[in-house]
Amino acid sequence: MSCAHARPLVPKSKRALFLLQRTVTSPVELVHLPGPLRKFVEQRRLARECIALIPTMGALHEGHLSLIDHARAHGAERVIVTIFVNPTQFGPSEDLAAYPRTLEQDCALLADRDVDLVFSPSVETIYPNGHESFVSLESLPNHLCGRSRPGHFRGVATVVTQLFNLVQPDVAVFGEKDYQQLQVLKKMAQDLHFPVEILGAPIVREADGLAMSSRNQYLNEHERKRALGLSQALELARRTVMEGETDAESVIALMSEHLEGSGEIDYVAIVDEMSLTSVLSIDRPVRALVAVQVGLTRLIDNCRLEPQVTTP
Repeated sequence: MSCAHARPLVPKSKRALFLLQRTVTSPVELVHLPGPLRKFVEQRRLARECIALIPTMGALHEGHLSLIDHARAHGAERVIVTIFVNPTQFGPSEDLAAYPRTLEQDCALLADRDVDLVFSPSVETIYPNGHESFVSLESLPNHLCGRSRPGHFRGVATVVTQLFNLVQPDVAVFGEKDYQQLQVLKKMAQDLHFPVEILGAPIVREADGLAMSSRNQYLNEHERKRALGLSQALELARRTVMEGETDAESVIALMSEHLEGSGEIDYVAIVDEMSLTSVLSIDRPVRALVAVQVGLTRLIDNCRLEPQVTTP
């Protein structure tokens, strides 16, 4: 259910007042418990306003903030951002303890972007003592990141299901940088009949091409330079395909060779955009994805590959 069709269109006079009110920056409302969140949502429902949800783990950057703009551009009148470092999507040897937690700074950024509500629950709120219900998918998580991060997408699907139930949004926005996550959540929402439209927002990059990520702050100067290999490899693939190459294995080999100096390669893949299964021939738009361990930091990136269109 999109914002455009969820409710009657907002009258121009009301919409103009709404936009005028949003020009005044005020501290963002922060809640930690489901009760105040549900109360806020109920009030917005009574006003027949379109609600967008943006789940995050905090440590916000311009990539996260662009999701807010994407939601507004698609008709959202109210935007709820969640900040929750979800323990069930981290493996035993991953960076749960070290993951940056910058709630005060995040809320300041969200206030500047006119977010309506921030929901930042505790682990005990989301996973109370005795919690034993989880959401898992059978196929999509078994590719790409799921191979080296077992249980990761089970944790993602579980926490997002909880957030969908709590917020009941009309739309939810996720970044395309986590492309597999986006496809997993689209499939989950479809299978479980959630009345929410899931939108993917374009990757936001630094000036030199590095995809923005909260984990970029882990990189030292030397690792930061090596990390540029990810976006460079994808750009090499994009240009190669545009020049007429259609053999996926050949393009993967080019990317892999370029990434050799970046770090330990987890995967280099070219897949169908929906099923995430490998393709042999690039005869339609497909997705190129890479994952590389740069020092102690695991980075991912991706781009669409579109074959050259030949005119008969």
